[in-house]
This record gives sequence, structure tokens and C-alpha cells, in this order.
Amino acid sequence: MKISNISIRRENLELVRPYTIAYKTVSSVENLFVQVHLENGMIGWGATNPSKYVVGEDLEDTARVLTEEALSPFIGRDIREFYSLLKEMHTHFAPHVGVRIALDIAFHDAFTQYLGVPLVKFLGQAHTQFATSITIGIKSIEEALNEAEEYIGRGFQILKVKLGNDLGEDLERLHKLRERWPNIGIRVDANQGYGVEEVLKFYEKTRSLRLELVEQPLPADQIEAIRALPEEVQKEIAADESLVSPQDAWQLATPTPACGIFNIKLMKCGGIFQGQQIAEIARHVGIHLMWGCNDESIVSISAALHLALASPQTRYIDLDGSLDLARDLVGGGFVLENGVMRVTDRPGLGLQALS
Repeated sequence: MKISNISIRRENLELVRPYTIAYKTVSSVENLFVQVHLENGMIGWGATNPSKYVVGEDLEDTARVLTEEALSPFIGRDIREFYSLLKEMHTHFAPHVGVRIALDIAFHDAFTQYLGVPLVKFLGQAHTQFATSITIGIKSIEEALNEAEEYIGRGFQILKVKLGNDLGEDLERLHKLRERWPNIGIRVDANQGYGVEEVLKFYEKTRSLRLELVEQPLPADQIEAIRALPEEVQKEIAADESLVSPQDAWQLATPTPACGIFNIKLMKCGGIFQGQQIAEIARHVGIHLMWGCNDESIVSISAALHLALASPQTRYIDLDGSLDLARDLVGGGFVLENGVMRVTDRPGLGLQALS
């Protein structure tokens, strides 16, 4: 079954509301989409939105490379050469993570549609569903409480709270949230905003709050500093910006794990193929997995969910990246009920084109 065409489309999906994290405020979102057309009429979707701050490439860089001319070597190829196509694509576009993400997801979607099975079944399903966290950006205590009330009213039971600007304010915000809602799950993301002493103080001051995890409290290049933290602190840390590639995963995992959790994002690692490699490293050394996202279309959120449900080490998902978009090009992909996500039984990613 040959690839007849690969089309490219760039869209501003906008946001319902802007948000702030430790190093920027986001008020709009663009994604770049690819569609892999098979000669039988099936279409595999891929989407990408890399962060220059994390991977050194943004959507502008991706768009300059992802052209019809650059894609010509893959036109006329048989999708049944699936792994050969994947390996060639990742090699051909090795310096361009945004391109690899979009094509990797689209090839997976097209191939598993051709097979007639959901992607998670092809990958080997290990879980049926997970509750996702939903994110509260850096804002005043009153605003954070109001937003939390809205999300909990919508059925979400796990909050991820962005921190990292001021330790005192961060602690007060978390204590107020726990005081108001004693039983909700709380995760935090400091986005590299703390130093070692602040991390240790944070840990001592939040022992009673039953936090699920602390995402990337130290700068990304301070892996040895993370490894030197007390073991009880280490095991609650989820590596995010420190974990971009399988090579980073190996560095974090050996000779002894520097953290208890890997936060894998398809927008960092280059797509499903390399996300699987990171997940395998985690499995061999006993590190748990969290699956995260940027501001992304349902296309790539669905891809991440399929892979999360196929990975035995998955314990957490933070796949809320499409929920604050004002619009999207597809629907379907997953079912969300009371904060719990599961995939559908439709082939591939299970997407339905909206426009």
C-alpha cells in the first residue's frame, strides 16, 4: 500500500485563556500538521509543536524544513515497509526534531489504520486508562483557587501546579489548595526554577501535602546535582527538560537513577519511535513514567496516550495540552470522562477530521 502524497498544513489553534510558567507567558498556539495519504484513501495524521527553549527548534524552524520537496523521497513508498520508513525518516531528518515528530506520528497512524487496529493494540496494550492532571499556571493564590474549583467542578481530580518564581508564594499556594481540597491529587512543576537549597526546603515544607511528584525543580544540565539529592527526594522528582532523547534517559538512569520518574513528551524526543526507546530504558531500571505534552492538537495528544497505555512503567499522564485550545482540526482520538482518559477502538489514532 503506497504513500500517494504527504500534505502540510500550519494552523493557529488559539487558546481559551493565556497562562504563565516560570520562563514565559503563552497566549496563542500554532501547530504544524502533516497528512500521509495512502493510495486506498486512508489518511494518517501527524502534528508537531516543539519548544525552542527545550529542544532548540520551534515551529518556524520546522516549517522551513518540512516542505513538499523535502518529503519527496517518501512519496511512492509502501507503508508496509513501516520500520524501514521510520528509521530512514529519523535518519534523514535527524537534526530536525519537529519534522520527525509530525512524520513519526503520521506514519504510525497510517500504518495501523491500514492494519485495521488501534495504535495501542499494535504497540501492545498494558493499561486501559489513566486519570490526567490538568494544569494551573503561575498566578495569584485567589486565581489559582478559582481555577482549581473550575477544574474540579468539571470532574478533574488531579491538579498540576506550575511553580518556580518565588518559593514562599509557591508554598502558600500549595498549602491553600490542600487546605481547600484535602483529597485531590496535586503534582507540581517548577520548570527549573529552584536551586538545590530551595529544593530541600521545598521538600521539608511540603511533606504533609502528599504531593504526587515534583517536576524538574533544578536546571536541566544539573543532573549530578539531582543525583546527589537524598534518595527520598530523588524518587519524587520527574525529569522533564533534562530528558529529551534516549541518550539523556541513559545518562539519567546510569550508573544509578538520578530520579524516580521520566516525563516523556513526544514533542521533546521526536515521536513515538524514540518515546518507546526511552520507555524501555525506564523499564529496565525500574523508573516510572509520566507522559506530558506541550500545547498540542488532539492528533499528538492521542498519539502520546496510545503509547502511555502501551508502556508497563506508566504511572502518570499529564495530557491536557489540547483541552485549552479554542479549535482543532480533528476530533475523536480519546475519550475523557471525569478527568480519566482512554482511547477508542477505532483503527490508528481513532481521529475524525473536522475541517
